[in-house]
Amino acid sequence: MRWLITFCSVVGLAFNLMAQEKSVLRAGAYAQDVTPKSFPISVNGGFVDRQIKAVDDPLHARCLVLDDGKMQVALVVVDNCLIPRELMDDAKKRAQKTTGIDPKNILISATHTHSAPSVTGAFGSAANKEYVEFLTEKIAEGIAKAQKNLTPARLGFGTIDEPNQVFNRRWKREVGLIPADPFGNTTDKVQMNPGHEVKGLLEPAGPTDPQISVLSVQTKDGKPLAILANYGLHYVGGNPNISADYFGAFADRLSQLIAPEQKSPVFVGIMSNGTSGDVNNINFAKGPLKRGPGEQIRIVADVVAKKVKEVYDKIEHKDNITLAVATKELSLKVRKPNKDEVERAKKILADESIKMGTKEKVYAQETVLLQDYPDEVKLILQAIRIGDVAIGAIPCEVFAEIGLEIKKKSPLKQTFVISLANGYNGYLPTPAQHALGGYETWRARSSYLEVKASEPITAGILELLEKVK
Repeated sequence: MRWLITFCSVVGLAFNLMAQEKSVLRAGAYAQDVTPKSFPISVNGGFVDRQIKAVDDPLHARCLVLDDGKMQVALVVVDNCLIPRELMDDAKKRAQKTTGIDPKNILISATHTHSAPSVTGAFGSAANKEYVEFLTEKIAEGIAKAQKNLTPARLGFGTIDEPNQVFNRRWKREVGLIPADPFGNTTDKVQMNPGHEVKGLLEPAGPTDPQISVLSVQTKDGKPLAILANYGLHYVGGNPNISADYFGAFADRLSQLIAPEQKSPVFVGIMSNGTSGDVNNINFAKGPLKRGPGEQIRIVADVVAKKVKEVYDKIEHKDNITLAVATKELSLKVRKPNKDEVERAKKILADESIKMGTKEKVYAQETVLLQDYPDEVKLILQAIRIGDVAIGAIPCEVFAEIGLEIKKKSPLKQTFVISLANGYNGYLPTPAQHALGGYETWRARSSYLEVKASEPITAGILELLEKVK
């Protein structure tokens, strides 16, 4: 009888060891090149289309796959301005075919560089159809390569503030000094990017989030494998050609700081866009900075990378990490133009005295296009828990105050939000910011959700965070 008890104990211990081994985290990362191959190519991010013929620096889909023994999660950050849900859903399905990863467990987001090929219609730009197919396939390919690189790993998290690179770009200004909006109204109480030290500036219309969140992944023996950072900075700009903006420069600089000589595994630095819908890198309370092409990008990347290195050196890494994912689809109303507004827009488009590329003509075109939008649109919210760290994913250009509210109310203390994730549904101001008006609220394909959209979205993210905690 004693031998039987001993045998059972040994078998039980073996099963426990096997279970523990399965629960140990594995991770794999890969930076998939997604730089366009043919030129000229349309680039969006402005009122008018730009046809670009050269590359200043390459674009990537930076992929990180995590496996806790029970499920796999893929996190992908793509150097692009605006990526529609259809493209992301297609990429997830293609990735599932080669990796087996459930599409619900895949988060794909755009960095919001304004120097990447257009993959959805916005203002004067239309999608580059060939590049849409190219990017979709490359994202799926990058996820598969990251999965192939899975190795026993450990993970840690930290945060650090960098308030000197983020400024709210919406300014309250004295009555009568704010120009009329594209629809002929003079009701705006705030102005986006008003200019440096212009007359009548009062105060920024909202806060910024200075916190940089840092999710660090190392191999089991302590080699840096990847870092997923998150910062509420819209973009920097200043490069005339195809460019990953500061997001790409950050990845390069971080690699120099953390893994300068490391060849295996290849370290992958990733910067995701936080809640930066009303935030940029320009301080309008002071005079303009004199910078050459791409110079400010490199300065910001260096500052932020050094901050991340500072917190990285203090992070405690663990391998007993579990994963959890929850998603929710919301149906929200669309702010559609009425008949009178459409007729006014058509007259503006027909008026040859109004130049193409002016905000009046651009928004007239947007108004005509929006009349064909559905009355409601569906969007995906997602929450991912990685150990005791939570990520909320929202398919909008989210205002900073919304991200701050989610962090404050989250059931997990270590929480950050990735914007432009799993789709693109325009700007997301709060109802109070809508009341102030300004560019981010002007009805267009870049801003069309119902005025109160931020409320169900915030509540939905908090609900999902409860599910995964």
